[in-house]
Amino acid sequence: MSESLVFAAVTVLALTISGSIASAASVSREPGTVFRDCADCPEMVVVPPGTFQMGSTHLEQMRDDEVRPEGPVRTVTIPVPFAAGRFEITHAEYARFVEATGYEPADKCVAWAGRTAVAGVTWLDPDLGRPPAGNEPAVCVTWRDSKAYVAWLANKTGQPYRLISEAEWEYAAKAGSTTTWPWGEDEARVCEFGNVFDTSGQKDSRATMNSNASASAVSCDDGFTLVAPVGQFKPNAFGLYDMIGNVWEWAEDCSPVLYAREPVDGSAYQAAGVCEKRAVRSGSWRTRLSRHRPTFRGRDPEDLAYFMFGLRIARDLN
Repeated sequence: MSESLVFAAVTVLALTISGSIASAASVSREPGTVFRDCADCPEMVVVPPGTFQMGSTHLEQMRDDEVRPEGPVRTVTIPVPFAAGRFEITHAEYARFVEATGYEPADKCVAWAGRTAVAGVTWLDPDLGRPPAGNEPAVCVTWRDSKAYVAWLANKTGQPYRLISEAEWEYAAKAGSTTTWPWGEDEARVCEFGNVFDTSGQKDSRATMNSNASASAVSCDDGFTLVAPVGQFKPNAFGLYDMIGNVWEWAEDCSPVLYAREPVDGSAYQAAGVCEKRAVRSGSWRTRLSRHRPTFRGRDPEDLAYFMFGLRIARDLN
């Protein structure tokens, strides 16, 4: 069967089963199964095991003349099925955590063209010019805030929730593909699958205040000027939404400049000492196109809150 037919077949499976979400008591390890562990828990999707090539030989030009490597390329095997968040964690889901625990997330956040976190810009008011909607991704959350959320969810449900590892994220984003993009080589199709910096994104003048401005906007139109509610675009072949764009997603790993030799089993890399930067993946609604490729490696301090940073979670399957 061709890659395109595999993509279509698995997507149909994911869409078919989505109408019936399994309860925690009946979770199957069958790939594509959608379930939740409580009535207001995030929806999860079973991701199959497999082997893939992680990373690329591409060098991405960053700000301040930094060149960001995406390798070395290595073979990674995901040995057993795991569950990944069907969507990015929403504002409403994050709000339930804050209300239940009294947790105090970051009280300042970087927005627009700034590089410095601004007091008063928070997950409750990420400077969009309007309040965030409940079905939009939670943003202005740090890696540490994200860890607090998954620890609470694990305790609430009694299930092994955690942040997704960087290898799991890339594997899930590629969804069995070996092309530049999960759907093939045609980058012009990006607006079918994610909220990126496009013709709609240029409509807000604040979005063109830095180097990600007009020249780097893609010519397609995804219909959203700012962040979009989750699940507005086509899912990938594993039944996961918004793996490309919308908001950057924190992963568990400490992120070295070059990939370490180990691990290659899908688990997260952790530094022996202090971790300077954590992995963040996906790109966002105002990120240049090249950084939406599944192999691009975002790396940021774990205490950074940014109005384009959210999270996607994972869960081990018994």
